[in-house]
Amino acid sequence: MKPLVSHDRSLETDEEKSRWFQSLPLEERMALLVEFTELALQNRPELAEAPPALRSTDRIRVLRLKDVRALEAKGDKSK
Repeated sequence: MKPLVSHDRSLETDEEKSRWFQSLPLEERMALLVEFTELALQNRPELAEAPPALRSTDRIRVLRLKDVRALEAKGDKSK
């Protein structure tokens, strides 16, 4: 059976593209990754610059199961 060659984009589903990509050997996948990265950096060099890390001002509260149950019990009484 001869493979079908089509130029119809509606036949190019995400699943088909995924199957094609997974069929490539690891070396070819890595080469594509490098090519895509170089293309992106040529068009937007600022992508290579990491944004400054922002310090979180929010507090984190760690709850234990018994704390959660106590809070739920208080909530049930107020209803």
